[in-house]
Amino acid sequence: MEALLHAASLAPSVGNAQPWRFVRLRTPAIRQALVAHVDAQVVASAARHDGTDRHVRYLSLKLHGIGEAPELIAIFCDDAPDAGHGLGIATMPEMLRHSVVMAIHTLWLAARVRGIGVGWVSILDPAYVTALLDVPEHWSLIALLCIGYPLEDSAVPELERRGWQAREPWRDRIFER
Repeated sequence: MEALLHAASLAPSVGNAQPWRFVRLRTPAIRQALVAHVDAQVVASAARHDGTDRHVRYLSLKLHGIGEAPELIAIFCDDAPDAGHGLGIATMPEMLRHSVVMAIHTLWLAARVRGIGVGWVSILDPAYVTALLDVPEHWSLIALLCIGYPLEDSAVPELERRGWQAREPWRDRIFER
């Protein structure tokens, strides 16, 4: 984990603000609260697919590994960092959050090159997680990551393997003007 966090800390950031804040979640009570919260969100979200062929498929997806992952990290953006002195955010303050995503991406690549899997849990209420973790008010939740060794390694994302959504051709995402 130290190598992954160090790699993430080397990610580029707007104005060299380094706004990422990594909170390693090690307390069993916090994990249990997160499992209960996310499981409730899964049930609520599944209702959106009632009466469709996606309902059963949705319920079969592994949408989180909070209880099983050896490492669980909440990653926040410090929306008022001292570092960077405001450079690059006067007209695009969202660049701080984009910088945090760069750090997450860097951590993810560093993990994958070591055979470590990463899962991004997005079926949660950021306000609930922020309150649960008692972080400063000017921190915004960007990601909750489950990190560990996958049961099976595959170059094909799990959602694609399970028939939820195939990867679309990359050329369909390129535009010219």
